[in-house]
Amino acid sequence: MFIVVAIIAFVVLIISHEFGHFIAAKLCGVKVLEFSVGMGPKLLKKQGKETLYTLRLLPIGGFCAMEGEDEDTGDPRAFTQQPAWKRIIILCAGAAMNFLIGLILICLLFSSVPRYGTNTVDSFMDGCPYVGENMLQPGDTIYSVNGERCYISTDVTTFISRAGGRDIEVVVKRGGEKVTLHFDELIPTLELTDENGNTSLKYGFNFRVQERSFGSQLKYSWYQAMDFVRMVRLSLVDLFSGAVGVKDLSGVVGIVSIINDVGQSSPSVTAALENIAYLVAFIAINLAVMNLLPIPALDGGRILFLILTWCIERIIRRKLDPKYEGYIHAAGLVLLIGLMLFVMYNDIVRIITG
Repeated sequence: MFIVVAIIAFVVLIISHEFGHFIAAKLCGVKVLEFSVGMGPKLLKKQGKETLYTLRLLPIGGFCAMEGEDEDTGDPRAFTQQPAWKRIIILCAGAAMNFLIGLILICLLFSSVPRYGTNTVDSFMDGCPYVGENMLQPGDTIYSVNGERCYISTDVTTFISRAGGRDIEVVVKRGGEKVTLHFDELIPTLELTDENGNTSLKYGFNFRVQERSFGSQLKYSWYQAMDFVRMVRLSLVDLFSGAVGVKDLSGVVGIVSIINDVGQSSPSVTAALENIAYLVAFIAINLAVMNLLPIPALDGGRILFLILTWCIERIIRRKLDPKYEGYIHAAGLVLLIGLMLFVMYNDIVRIITG
Protein backbone atom coordinates (compact mmCIF):
# COMPACT_ATOMS: atom_id res chain seq x y z
CA MET A 1 0.00 0.00 0.00
CA PHE A 2 2.78 2.44 0.90
CA ILE A 3 4.56 1.77 -2.41
CA VAL A 4 1.36 2.83 -4.18
CA VAL A 5 1.21 5.95 -1.98
CA ALA A 6 4.82 6.75 -2.89
CA ILE A 7 4.16 6.38 -6.61
CA ILE A 8 1.06 8.58 -6.35
CA ALA A 9 3.13 11.18 -4.49
CA PHE A 10 5.74 11.23 -7.26
CA VAL A 11 3.05 11.56 -9.92
CA VAL A 12 1.51 14.49 -8.01
CA LEU A 13 4.90 16.22 -7.74
CA ILE A 14 5.56 15.71 -11.46
CA ILE A 15 2.12 16.97 -12.45
CA SER A 16 2.38 19.99 -10.15
CA HIS A 17 5.82 20.89 -11.51
CA GLU A 18 4.79 20.65 -15.14
CA PHE A 19 1.47 22.33 -14.40
CA GLY A 20 3.43 25.27 -13.02
CA HIS A 21 5.23 25.62 -16.39
CA PHE A 22 1.96 25.00 -18.24
CA ILE A 23 -0.17 27.59 -16.46
CA ALA A 24 2.63 30.20 -16.55
CA ALA A 25 3.12 29.61 -20.29
CA LYS A 26 -0.61 29.96 -20.94
CA LEU A 27 -0.81 33.15 -18.87
CA CYS A 28 2.19 34.57 -20.76
CA GLY A 29 0.62 33.75 -24.13
CA VAL A 30 3.06 30.99 -25.12
CA LYS A 31 1.77 28.14 -27.28
CA VAL A 32 2.02 24.78 -25.49
CA LEU A 33 2.38 21.82 -27.85
CA GLU A 34 2.33 18.95 -25.34
CA PHE A 35 1.78 18.47 -21.62
CA SER A 36 3.15 15.08 -20.54
CA VAL A 37 3.29 13.12 -17.32
CA GLY A 38 6.05 10.53 -17.49
CA MET A 39 8.73 9.84 -20.07
CA GLY A 40 9.12 7.29 -22.86
CA PRO A 41 6.41 5.73 -25.04
CA LYS A 42 2.89 7.18 -24.89
CA LEU A 43 0.27 5.16 -22.99
CA LEU A 44 -2.64 7.59 -23.27
CA LYS A 45 -3.15 10.80 -25.21
CA LYS A 46 -5.85 13.41 -25.71
CA GLN A 47 -5.70 16.31 -28.12
CA GLY A 48 -6.95 19.59 -26.70
CA LYS A 49 -7.67 22.77 -28.62
CA GLU A 50 -3.93 23.31 -29.21
CA THR A 51 -2.18 21.14 -26.61
CA LEU A 52 -1.66 17.37 -26.68
CA TYR A 53 -2.05 15.82 -23.21
CA THR A 54 -0.15 12.54 -22.73
CA LEU A 55 0.58 9.90 -20.12
CA ARG A 56 3.86 8.07 -20.78
CA LEU A 57 5.30 4.78 -19.59
CA LEU A 58 8.11 5.79 -17.21
CA PRO A 59 7.01 7.78 -14.10
CA ILE A 60 10.42 9.44 -13.73
CA GLY A 61 9.65 12.87 -15.11
CA GLY A 62 7.42 14.80 -17.42
CA PHE A 63 7.51 17.84 -19.64
CA CYS A 64 5.64 20.85 -20.94
CA ALA A 65 6.71 21.23 -24.57
CA MET A 66 6.33 24.81 -25.80
CA GLU A 67 6.48 26.16 -29.33
CA GLY A 68 10.00 27.29 -30.21
CA GLU A 69 11.50 26.17 -26.92
CA ASP A 70 14.91 25.32 -28.39
CA GLU A 71 14.72 26.87 -31.84
CA ASP A 72 13.35 29.94 -33.58
CA THR A 73 10.19 28.81 -35.41
CA GLY A 74 9.06 32.29 -36.35
CA ASP A 75 5.78 31.87 -34.46
CA PRO A 76 5.01 35.06 -32.48
CA ARG A 77 3.69 32.85 -29.66
CA ALA A 78 6.92 30.82 -29.51
CA PHE A 79 8.84 30.66 -26.22
CA THR A 80 11.95 32.21 -27.77
CA GLN A 81 9.94 35.18 -29.04
CA GLN A 82 8.89 36.24 -25.54
CA PRO A 83 10.62 38.90 -23.45
CA ALA A 84 13.27 37.59 -21.06
CA TRP A 85 11.16 38.33 -17.96
CA LYS A 86 8.28 36.18 -19.27
CA ARG A 87 10.60 33.27 -20.04
CA ILE A 88 12.15 33.48 -16.55
CA ILE A 89 8.68 33.40 -14.96
CA ILE A 90 7.75 30.33 -17.02
CA LEU A 91 11.00 28.54 -16.15
CA CYS A 92 10.69 29.31 -12.41
CA ALA A 93 7.02 28.36 -12.22
CA GLY A 94 7.63 24.59 -12.01
CA ALA A 95 9.99 24.86 -9.04
CA ALA A 96 7.69 27.42 -7.42
CA MET A 97 4.79 24.97 -7.64
CA ASN A 98 6.85 22.17 -6.07
CA PHE A 99 7.93 24.50 -3.25
CA LEU A 100 4.32 25.54 -2.69
CA ILE A 101 3.21 21.89 -2.47
CA GLY A 102 5.93 21.22 0.12
CA LEU A 103 5.02 24.31 2.15
CA ILE A 104 1.31 23.43 2.14
CA LEU A 105 2.07 19.88 3.34
CA ILE A 106 4.24 21.21 6.18
CA CYS A 107 1.56 23.70 7.18
CA LEU A 108 -1.10 20.97 7.23
CA LEU A 109 1.13 18.71 9.34
CA PHE A 110 1.95 21.54 11.75
CA SER A 111 -1.76 22.19 12.28
CA SER A 112 -1.86 19.16 14.58
CA VAL A 113 1.25 20.16 16.56
CA PRO A 114 0.23 21.88 19.84
CA ARG A 115 3.47 23.83 20.28
CA TYR A 116 6.74 24.55 18.50
CA GLY A 117 10.31 24.46 19.79
CA THR A 118 11.96 27.89 19.61
CA ASN A 119 15.67 28.70 19.55
CA THR A 120 15.57 30.39 22.99
CA VAL A 121 17.12 28.57 25.95
CA ASP A 122 14.56 28.12 28.73
CA SER A 123 16.39 26.08 31.38
CA PHE A 124 19.17 23.56 31.96
CA MET A 125 19.22 19.98 33.18
CA ASP A 126 21.02 19.28 36.44
CA GLY A 127 24.71 18.85 35.79
CA CYS A 128 24.73 20.63 32.42
CA PRO A 129 28.35 21.76 31.86
CA TYR A 130 27.47 24.50 29.35
CA VAL A 131 25.83 27.03 31.67
CA GLY A 132 27.68 29.97 33.22
CA GLU A 133 28.69 33.60 32.93
CA ASN A 134 30.80 33.04 29.81
CA MET A 135 28.61 30.24 28.53
CA LEU A 136 24.89 29.79 27.89
CA GLN A 137 22.35 31.41 30.17
CA PRO A 138 18.57 31.10 30.54
CA GLY A 139 16.84 33.46 28.11
CA ASP A 140 19.63 33.31 25.50
CA THR A 141 18.28 33.17 21.96
CA ILE A 142 20.72 31.15 19.88
CA TYR A 143 21.16 33.24 16.74
CA SER A 144 23.69 31.09 14.89
CA VAL A 145 25.99 28.09 15.24
CA ASN A 146 29.24 28.23 13.24
CA GLY A 147 27.72 30.89 11.00
CA GLU A 148 24.50 28.96 10.27
CA ARG A 149 21.39 30.94 11.25
CA CYS A 150 19.12 29.17 13.75
CA TYR A 151 15.35 29.61 13.80
CA ILE A 152 14.05 26.54 15.67
CA SER A 153 15.42 24.27 18.36
CA THR A 154 16.40 21.48 15.96
CA ASP A 155 18.62 23.92 14.02
CA VAL A 156 20.83 24.28 17.09
CA THR A 157 21.38 20.56 17.65
CA THR A 158 21.75 19.89 13.91
CA PHE A 159 24.63 22.32 13.42
CA ILE A 160 26.34 21.39 16.67
CA SER A 161 26.30 17.74 15.61
CA ARG A 162 27.53 18.58 12.09
CA ALA A 163 30.57 20.23 13.67
CA GLY A 164 31.37 17.01 15.50
CA GLY A 165 31.01 18.76 18.84
CA ARG A 166 34.37 20.51 18.51
CA ASP A 167 35.43 24.16 17.94
CA ILE A 168 31.93 25.61 17.96
CA GLU A 169 31.09 29.31 17.74
CA VAL A 170 27.66 30.16 19.09
CA VAL A 171 26.20 33.64 18.67
CA VAL A 172 23.37 34.40 21.10
CA LYS A 173 21.08 37.35 21.56
CA ARG A 174 21.28 38.41 25.19
CA GLY A 175 19.79 41.61 26.57
CA GLY A 176 19.25 43.02 23.08
CA GLU A 177 22.88 42.45 22.05
CA LYS A 178 24.70 39.70 20.19
CA VAL A 179 27.25 37.81 22.26
CA THR A 180 29.73 35.37 20.71
CA LEU A 181 30.58 32.24 22.70
CA HIS A 182 33.31 29.73 21.86
CA PHE A 183 33.18 26.08 22.88
CA ASP A 184 36.15 23.77 22.44
CA GLU A 185 33.75 20.89 23.05
CA LEU A 186 29.97 20.76 22.95
CA ILE A 187 28.71 17.17 22.97
CA PRO A 188 25.70 15.41 24.55
CA THR A 189 26.76 14.14 27.97
CA LEU A 190 23.58 13.94 30.08
CA GLU A 191 21.49 10.78 30.00
CA LEU A 192 17.71 11.14 29.87
CA THR A 193 15.23 8.28 30.32
CA ASP A 194 11.70 8.70 28.93
CA GLU A 195 8.46 7.18 30.21
CA ASN A 196 9.04 4.06 28.09
CA GLY A 197 12.42 3.40 29.63
CA ASN A 198 14.37 4.48 26.54
CA THR A 199 17.57 6.37 27.27
CA SER A 200 19.26 9.06 25.20
CA LEU A 201 22.08 11.54 25.60
CA LYS A 202 21.25 15.25 25.75
CA TYR A 203 23.26 18.46 25.66
CA GLY A 204 21.49 19.54 28.83
CA PHE A 205 19.70 22.69 27.74
CA ASN A 206 15.96 22.95 27.22
CA PHE A 207 14.30 25.30 24.76
CA ARG A 208 11.21 27.41 25.21
CA VAL A 209 8.11 26.42 23.28
CA GLN A 210 5.55 28.59 21.54
CA GLU A 211 1.90 27.59 21.62
CA ARG A 212 0.29 27.00 18.27
CA SER A 213 -1.67 29.84 16.73
CA PHE A 214 -2.41 30.59 13.09
CA GLY A 215 0.48 33.04 12.97
CA SER A 216 2.98 30.73 14.66
CA GLN A 217 1.86 27.84 12.46
CA LEU A 218 2.66 29.84 9.32
CA LYS A 219 5.94 31.11 10.78
CA TYR A 220 7.28 27.72 11.84
CA SER A 221 6.05 26.08 8.62
CA TRP A 222 8.15 28.64 6.74
CA TYR A 223 11.13 28.00 9.01
CA GLN A 224 10.85 24.26 8.35
CA ALA A 225 10.63 24.83 4.60
CA MET A 226 13.76 27.01 4.75
CA ASP A 227 15.50 24.27 6.71
CA PHE A 228 14.68 21.83 3.91
CA VAL A 229 16.22 24.25 1.42
CA ARG A 230 19.33 24.50 3.58
CA MET A 231 19.55 20.70 3.86
CA VAL A 232 19.81 20.55 0.06
CA ARG A 233 22.71 23.00 0.15
CA LEU A 234 24.44 21.09 2.92
CA SER A 235 23.96 17.81 1.05
CA LEU A 236 25.59 19.31 -2.04
CA VAL A 237 28.48 20.58 0.09
CA ASP A 238 28.91 17.07 1.54
CA LEU A 239 28.81 15.57 -1.97
CA PHE A 240 31.44 17.89 -3.44
CA SER A 241 33.63 17.76 -0.32
CA GLY A 242 33.68 13.95 -0.43
CA ALA A 243 31.81 13.50 2.86
CA VAL A 244 29.33 11.42 0.87
CA GLY A 245 29.75 9.77 -2.52
CA VAL A 246 27.62 9.41 -5.64
CA LYS A 247 26.81 5.86 -4.50
CA ASP A 248 25.04 7.36 -1.49
CA LEU A 249 22.53 9.17 -3.72
CA SER A 250 18.97 7.85 -3.98
CA GLY A 251 16.71 8.08 -7.02
CA VAL A 252 13.07 7.27 -7.59
CA VAL A 253 13.46 3.57 -6.72
CA GLY A 254 15.40 4.29 -3.52
CA ILE A 255 13.00 7.01 -2.39
CA VAL A 256 9.99 4.77 -3.00
CA SER A 257 11.71 2.10 -0.89
CA ILE A 258 12.41 4.64 1.89
CA ILE A 259 8.79 5.83 1.86
CA ASN A 260 7.61 2.22 2.07
CA ASP A 261 9.97 1.55 5.01
CA VAL A 262 8.74 4.69 6.79
CA GLY A 263 5.15 3.58 6.33
CA GLN A 264 5.81 0.02 7.46
CA SER A 265 7.68 1.11 10.60
CA SER A 266 5.02 3.60 11.73
CA PRO A 267 2.79 2.52 14.64
CA SER A 268 -0.48 3.25 12.79
CA VAL A 269 -1.79 4.07 9.34
CA THR A 270 -2.45 7.67 10.40
CA ALA A 271 1.10 8.04 11.71
CA ALA A 272 2.42 6.41 8.54
CA LEU A 273 0.59 8.87 6.29
CA GLU A 274 1.79 11.81 8.39
CA ASN A 275 5.40 10.59 8.26
CA ILE A 276 5.16 9.99 4.52
CA ALA A 277 3.62 13.45 3.99
CA TYR A 278 6.56 15.00 5.88
CA LEU A 279 9.01 13.09 3.69
CA VAL A 280 7.12 14.08 0.52
CA ALA A 281 7.25 17.74 1.63
CA PHE A 282 11.03 17.44 1.90
CA ILE A 283 11.21 15.78 -1.54
CA ALA A 284 9.01 18.50 -3.08
CA ILE A 285 11.22 21.30 -1.76
CA ASN A 286 14.33 19.30 -2.68
CA LEU A 287 13.06 19.03 -6.27
CA ALA A 288 12.32 22.75 -6.36
CA VAL A 289 15.85 23.68 -5.29
CA MET A 290 17.64 21.08 -7.41
CA ASN A 291 15.68 22.08 -10.49
CA LEU A 292 16.91 25.67 -10.19
CA LEU A 293 20.58 24.71 -10.08
CA PRO A 294 22.50 26.19 -13.06
CA ILE A 295 22.92 22.83 -14.79
CA PRO A 296 22.14 22.32 -18.51
CA ALA A 297 18.73 20.69 -19.16
CA LEU A 298 17.40 21.84 -15.78
CA ASP A 299 15.31 24.98 -15.46
CA GLY A 300 18.14 26.68 -13.59
CA GLY A 301 20.48 25.97 -16.52
CA ARG A 302 17.96 27.43 -18.94
CA ILE A 303 17.63 30.56 -16.80
CA LEU A 304 21.43 30.92 -16.69
CA PHE A 305 21.71 30.61 -20.48
CA LEU A 306 18.81 33.02 -20.92
CA ILE A 307 20.61 35.66 -18.86
CA LEU A 308 23.95 35.02 -20.61
CA THR A 309 22.29 35.14 -24.03
CA TRP A 310 20.52 38.38 -23.17
CA CYS A 311 23.80 39.96 -22.08
CA ILE A 312 25.68 38.75 -25.18
CA GLU A 313 22.92 39.94 -27.51
CA ARG A 314 23.03 43.39 -25.91
CA ILE A 315 26.77 43.52 -26.63
CA ILE A 316 26.88 42.14 -30.20
CA ARG A 317 23.49 43.68 -31.11
CA ARG A 318 22.13 40.62 -32.88
CA LYS A 319 20.16 37.56 -31.84
CA LEU A 320 21.91 34.25 -31.21
CA ASP A 321 20.56 31.09 -32.79
CA PRO A 322 18.78 29.21 -29.96
CA LYS A 323 19.56 25.84 -31.55
CA TYR A 324 23.09 25.92 -30.09
CA GLU A 325 21.72 26.32 -26.59
CA GLY A 326 19.37 23.45 -27.44
CA TYR A 327 22.37 21.25 -28.25
CA ILE A 328 23.91 22.01 -24.85
CA HIS A 329 20.68 21.22 -23.00
CA ALA A 330 20.28 18.00 -25.02
CA ALA A 331 23.79 16.92 -24.01
CA GLY A 332 23.01 17.83 -20.39
CA LEU A 333 19.82 15.77 -20.55
CA VAL A 334 21.74 12.73 -21.78
CA LEU A 335 24.19 13.08 -18.88
CA LEU A 336 21.35 13.52 -16.37
CA ILE A 337 19.59 10.42 -17.68
CA GLY A 338 22.86 8.52 -17.38
CA LEU A 339 23.22 9.67 -13.77
CA MET A 340 19.59 8.70 -13.05
CA LEU A 341 20.16 5.22 -14.47
CA PHE A 342 23.35 4.84 -12.40
CA VAL A 343 21.54 5.92 -9.23
CA MET A 344 18.61 3.62 -10.05
CA TYR A 345 21.03 0.71 -10.46
CA ASN A 346 22.56 1.45 -7.05
CA ASP A 347 19.09 1.70 -5.51
CA ILE A 348 18.15 -1.72 -6.86
CA VAL A 349 21.43 -3.26 -5.67
CA ARG A 350 20.90 -1.82 -2.17
CA ILE A 351 17.37 -3.23 -2.02
CA ILE A 352 18.45 -6.68 -3.24
CA THR A 353 21.49 -6.91 -0.96
CA GLY A 354 19.45 -5.62 1.99
